[in-house]
Amino acid sequence: MQAIRVHQTGGPEVLRYEKVEQPVPGPGDALVQVQAAGLNFIEVYQRTGLYKVALPFTPGSEAAGTVVQIGSAVSEVKVGDRVTSPSFTGSYAEFSLAPAERLLVLPAGVATRLAAAALLQGLTAHYLACSTFPLDSTHTCLVHAAAGGVGLLLCQIAHLRGARVIGTVSTEEKAALARQAGADEVILYTRQDFAAETRRLTGNAGVHVVYDSVGRTTFAKSIDCLAPRGMLVLYGQSSGPVGPVDPQILSAKGSLFLTRPALGHYVASRADLLARASAVLGWMSDGSLKVRVAREFHLSAAADAHTELEARRTAGKVLLIP
Repeated sequence: MQAIRVHQTGGPEVLRYEKVEQPVPGPGDALVQVQAAGLNFIEVYQRTGLYKVALPFTPGSEAAGTVVQIGSAVSEVKVGDRVTSPSFTGSYAEFSLAPAERLLVLPAGVATRLAAAALLQGLTAHYLACSTFPLDSTHTCLVHAAAGGVGLLLCQIAHLRGARVIGTVSTEEKAALARQAGADEVILYTRQDFAAETRRLTGNAGVHVVYDSVGRTTFAKSIDCLAPRGMLVLYGQSSGPVGPVDPQILSAKGSLFLTRPALGHYVASRADLLARASAVLGWMSDGSLKVRVAREFHLSAAADAHTELEARRTAGKVLLIP
């Protein structure tokens, strides 16, 4: 089979399209023929060496496709099931393994490719808006990268929960997408100081929570956007890692909260995974949650896909198609 392999860390050029052995499922695993694999920034961090992974490796943990073989102890899925999972072992490939207990059978109303586009980022948006800081109609939130893969879903879920949503984007085109996703106000951070504009929009009160996936370039001003006892949810670092933080700043700025959550801790059990995925896939099935696929690349063009993702030229999800 064909797969993307990384033999050394570096730029997108280290993503090699190679022929490899097709994996064989263990007792609790299922082998899935991948119809689409989702790109996520964690694969950029792994490729560059920011997150350490043993070399060589096949990137990717998110995909959707069809079960073609199961292990002897598998009861959760059967051959022929359309499935998705955030827990594949190397989804940048024509075939990939996943523990059967981490697989989700797709409802009839959800297309396979859309499931690959929505699952990991949908689960992320769900835990952010429903658990890390559970939004309701009394809250105002600020969503950075509001037209990105997570951002568009987060704006929609925040809107569904009744919150007032302020989004930041880089272009007018992305601003329109954020508004369509439920953002009540949109700030073009390339033209405006987003902290000052957030203060203006809230009558200088600040927001209850900032959802920040950007990191280094937004962190300090994100703190300035918060109301007293507000929470900064730092769930990514697309602009680079944040440096050391003096906790005294949190006190001085209004007894603030800072958290650095990760999806794995919110879907650690199968029960948690099923509950969150059922909500996300249910919203997709009934049309409450709309998924935007920004670009599709053939698997062999993974380097080009990473280049687009890193340059933040995408609005929505990027998929690899084997």
